[in-house]
Amino acid sequence: MNKALQLYNTFRNRWCGAYLASKDIKVIPTVNWGDENTFEFCFDGIPKGSIVAVSTYMVREHNNHADQKDFFMKGYEEMLRRIEPSKIICYSEPFSEMQGDIIYVDYELSGWKYLNKESLDLPLHNKKGIIVNKTMLQPENFNKMYSLKGSGSAYGGKWKPKKTEDERFLGKPGEIKETFDKNGERRLTKIGDDGRATKERHFSFHNRPDKHTNPHDHMINWDPNRGNPLPQRPINYPDVVPEFKYYREVNTQMKVNKNIVKNEEDQFKTISEFKWCVDCGGEVEFQWKGKSYSITHPDGRINIGEGYYIKDGKNYNVLSNEPCIDIEGMWGDTADDILEYIVGGDRLRDVITQVEVVVRTI
Repeated sequence: MNKALQLYNTFRNRWCGAYLASKDIKVIPTVNWGDENTFEFCFDGIPKGSIVAVSTYMVREHNNHADQKDFFMKGYEEMLRRIEPSKIICYSEPFSEMQGDIIYVDYELSGWKYLNKESLDLPLHNKKGIIVNKTMLQPENFNKMYSLKGSGSAYGGKWKPKKTEDERFLGKPGEIKETFDKNGERRLTKIGDDGRATKERHFSFHNRPDKHTNPHDHMINWDPNRGNPLPQRPINYPDVVPEFKYYREVNTQMKVNKNIVKNEEDQFKTISEFKWCVDCGGEVEFQWKGKSYSITHPDGRINIGEGYYIKDGKNYNVLSNEPCIDIEGMWGDTADDILEYIVGGDRLRDVITQVEVVVRTI
């Protein structure tokens, strides 16, 4: 569609919405975009903080539709920045990278044949509380109908491991899975009765010996809405290490691997993916401009700083071997806070998709 028609259809969308609102009809605007050239007008006329609706149906790979996630996510992140929507109604399954307070609407159940059904008479979808009656898409009904997660990502689809490493969180009830991260450091993951991880032991400092002991544990909770694992704060053992069903002595000397082979699965392709990982409790080790950095979750908050080792009472960056002066790093409550940290003279937000991720726990 040429630009003139794109502008005209954006105008028609807003005009119809404004007219209906003038007649005291509640309106939730749909938001759509083309390439980045449309960003200059496609979000106009929608007040900040609005409830909006989007759809992933036409950009997901199915039938004759090609996968257009990258195209969709560029516009989606721009929409978050410009509109800052209070809630986002998503027709068809959201992508796992999508941030915001998302209400997932099953595309099939949103069809005309359910339009006149009472919502309570309809089967609930097992992925999340779903709005199946278009007449119920009204702000005052949200709190009555659903328990919604705020302050961050709210992924409505059932979680599936995106990375090979994440398969360790699922297994046979009662088993302990042994895996190794990209540094060759050992992990033990305990699987609960429902086939999902309940606890994990890391035989690693994560390059932050002031924040972790080697080994240390993480309890694993599961998000009731998105279904993804939520590693909790580290449980450190400065003195006696309890048995993890079985426990073997391991070499606690920190390993330094300078010849990291970049694994595309672990790299952050979008800022949203990074925020999802960190806000869900993921720990990350990465390299940028010849230095190592680590993101951890001690004391119930998020910390980012240089990855370092101790030698002769002094601290050195594990990659550059240069003295590390500020071992405390920076603290934050959300991934957005951490994205303001300066790495090698660059703001992390500007380079997070370019850094070389060595290890990430989810």
